[in-house]
Amino acid sequence: MELQKRPLGKTGVDVTIVGLGGEGILRTFGYEEGAYELINHAIDLGINYFESARAYSGSESYYGLALKERRKDIFLASKSHERTKRGALLHLTETLKNMETDHLDLWQVHDVRTDDDVEAIFASGGAIEAFSYAKETGKVRFIGVTGHHDPDIIAKCLELFDFDTVLIPVNPAEHVHKSFIDKVIPLALSKNMGIIAMKVYIRGFLARLPWYNSMEPFLRFALTYPVSTAVVGCDDTEQLKQNVQFATAFTPMGHTELKTLIELLTPYARKLMYYKPLK
Repeated sequence: MELQKRPLGKTGVDVTIVGLGGEGILRTFGYEEGAYELINHAIDLGINYFESARAYSGSESYYGLALKERRKDIFLASKSHERTKRGALLHLTETLKNMETDHLDLWQVHDVRTDDDVEAIFASGGAIEAFSYAKETGKVRFIGVTGHHDPDIIAKCLELFDFDTVLIPVNPAEHVHKSFIDKVIPLALSKNMGIIAMKVYIRGFLARLPWYNSMEPFLRFALTYPVSTAVVGCDDTEQLKQNVQFATAFTPMGHTELKTLIELLTPYARKLMYYKPLK
């Protein structure tokens, strides 16, 4: 059975409901063999959405080594955390060099957290000018924004610029504190944006919960919402295959299931959302 695909908002592109994120083994240096195997196995399993970031250690270079002639078969995304036009364009030059490609399918303004970030990004000479220029000149096809700290800040970004996509946390813990699900998803849908889910598994903490026995409900939770894809970082191909298995078997959760999972996570929600696993 093939992986289900969903439209990535107004881009005209359909992406698989699970994508390969830039965390896990890809957010390292010196693991070229494992990263090569992971990226190519993901393509073999039918995944077509692949993501990285300028901030993710050797991740972009791993893609450059692994993709080669398979670049044309995938939708490739990266991010820049620079806040100035000059800095972002320098990041893009480095990203394209590392990934050994002449364009990105999606380039994202990375990790917008504060009003100061917003002011810098959208000021004269700010990063958004670099993103617009890159799209106009064909270096990138689409522009996105990402954030996981404050939904009000991301909502502000969506009102200031016509982004193609937004990358936000979608899990049963974030519902309790500063909910991106309630604040950002409806706004993004009203603008026909592609919604990309991250922090689906609240990586590194779930296994400590007394009732935990599988990651599958957390992927089902995210995919029940109107997201285009859920990006998940993997440590190895076994995790990758498990994610694909979960996605292939996906059925939407009903209201009672969603509510039950949220209630189970509520006592741990704040700690889960701000937990930082060891790198």
